[in-house]
Amino acid sequence: MTQSMHRYDARTVDLVFDYMRERLQYDPVPLDHPGDGERLSGALDGLLNAVGNDPADVLKLYDHELSRAVISADSPRYLSFIPCAPTKAALLFDMVVSCASLQGISWLEAAGAIAAENQVLRLISDRAGLPDTAGGCFVSGGSAGNLSALVVARDTARHRRGLAPGARLRIAVSDQTHSSVTNTLNIIGVDKLLVPTTGHRLTGAALRAALEADGDPGSVIGVVGTAGTTNAGIVDDLAGLAEVARAHDLWFHVDGAYGGAGLFAPSVRAKYDGIEHADSFVVDPHKWLFAPFDCAALIYRRPWLAKGVHTQDASYLDVLHTDDNDGWNPTDYAYHLTRRARGLPLWFSLAVHGTDAYSAAVEAGIALAADTAALIRAEYPELEVVRDPELSCLVYRRRGWAAQDYYAWSQRLLAEQTGFVTPTGWEGEVVARFAFLHPGTTMDMVREILDTMR
Repeated sequence: MTQSMHRYDARTVDLVFDYMRERLQYDPVPLDHPGDGERLSGALDGLLNAVGNDPADVLKLYDHELSRAVISADSPRYLSFIPCAPTKAALLFDMVVSCASLQGISWLEAAGAIAAENQVLRLISDRAGLPDTAGGCFVSGGSAGNLSALVVARDTARHRRGLAPGARLRIAVSDQTHSSVTNTLNIIGVDKLLVPTTGHRLTGAALRAALEADGDPGSVIGVVGTAGTTNAGIVDDLAGLAEVARAHDLWFHVDGAYGGAGLFAPSVRAKYDGIEHADSFVVDPHKWLFAPFDCAALIYRRPWLAKGVHTQDASYLDVLHTDDNDGWNPTDYAYHLTRRARGLPLWFSLAVHGTDAYSAAVEAGIALAADTAALIRAEYPELEVVRDPELSCLVYRRRGWAAQDYYAWSQRLLAEQTGFVTPTGWEGEVVARFAFLHPGTTMDMVREILDTMR
């Protein structure tokens, strides 16, 4: 009985592979629906039992009940939050990573996987203009990347400034900084210096003024700039922030979880000027670089500082840090230890398709946002563009609608499978928002959605 769990079972393999082939051929991927708790509970009741179940029955339950209660983030009609549009090559190689039980913990155990991941990190570092010494690792998402980077910022400042353990520490952020940064600061015991924005954009001038007006500027150890806010895709004044950071000896972290992929788009590359001065930088390929969940690139300008903070000491891990095993250990650059080789699907897809294809796909999302703004202005007098898009997010309103109108409209859209577009907040008002990412989203789909707002 025990050994049978690890034996090759041709029937189960065929069942799963047939399902995967069918799923990969969906064109387009259906949106599906939110789940009904009572129905799901009934479907799952008794499934986990002492003797198990026929795999065909379990897969059928998943296909007919569970999968259809998951809104598909890879549908071209999924235009809420930040979608996911992994390439077929990336999805297929994610299966390779899983079926081979590939991990990416240390050079001793996974040198081949890590070498490939590092090749991708080098590509992203080059796009950002970071030095040849830059490096890092892949983590699960932007939240994990921000946490890992800002722990290094905290501990590096303590060491360099000779601060006592209980000394007050702050990091400058704006009111547009992602919620994961606020959560990180709460976790690591660092306060925030809230800097006002101009047009929802954090500038170097505003940071300088906030430091000059502050009664305790010496407690500020870093600043977080955003390369593409989640709500509206706004890129902060990274060059200005970098200049102030250098003048005040601040750690400069750039959160590009969503928008950092714009580094691959020539049409907007200039917006990121200054990112080359970042001490740490996060971008999530599972967002706009077409990798599967969960994949975030965390890169340090001086990775040895991160290694000094995150390397875990334990007798059974000593072998990873001997002279004979001095290769790159991803576990040294974030708070994790065990990790999957989550960068490999992106590596495979980049190697198969080339960087030009990636640039074109990112540019497609930027063009969709600009074209939709122009369409609204030209053909939909009842709609209004709230802010011209910088990247691939567009915030707009329906004149005369209140909050409940937006929420009811959003629910109807999803129920009819027309689109998944959730409302958002903007300066105290509920409005509508598109997040364009999937290259398969068409202007016909956009028109179909906008027509429902007439």
